[in-house]
Amino acid sequence: MSTDLIDLICSTRAMRRLKPDPVPPELINQILRAATAAPPASNMYGWRFLVIRDQAIKNAVADRYRSIWYQSGGPAFREAAPSRVRYQQMLDACDYQADHLHEAPVWIVPCVLGGTRTWEAGAGIYPAVQNMLLAARALGLGATLTTMFQYEEDAEAMLGLPDDARSYAILPIGYPMGKFGPVAPVLLDEVVFADRWGEKWSGG
Repeated sequence: MSTDLIDLICSTRAMRRLKPDPVPPELINQILRAATAAPPASNMYGWRFLVIRDQAIKNAVADRYRSIWYQSGGPAFREAAPSRVRYQQMLDACDYQADHLHEAPVWIVPCVLGGTRTWEAGAGIYPAVQNMLLAARALGLGATLTTMFQYEEDAEAMLGLPDDARSYAILPIGYPMGKFGPVAPVLLDEVVFADRWGEKWSGG
């Protein structure tokens, strides 16, 4: 059995430092095609995908995002952060993203039709999001999932969405400044249980 897919999954980490270089539309089309190959909730296909390249829109949203991060998001994460060096490096990358979000050449905003955000809608859109992250990785593009802006009351208005659509994330996409590498390993016996909660999974 080929391990190419597993290797791809295990090296699809958040790439928050992106070059401003243009991304060819045909690559974005491949990412969007991967999104629409995901299983939709209840087979209803209520998802929509907003591709944002307009600099004025990116500037306005990025300004708000930056304020949220430095006023509440960043301080909260740092207060609760473990002392691990890798976690501190992640927070530094989040600072960079907040300062340079508007420079990412392309954003994809996954949306779902409906007046309110629901668990069912999330169950339908986030598999599509993961497909996009994997497709970006396969194409040599960096991307990350951020949902912090979506908690703003006027998020939909700033993104230009109609009243019957809700956004579920922003995916900034571009060529990465750094190199792809393995996702930080998580020990299975710390997060997986066998049959009953608390019973350690042995892998057997």
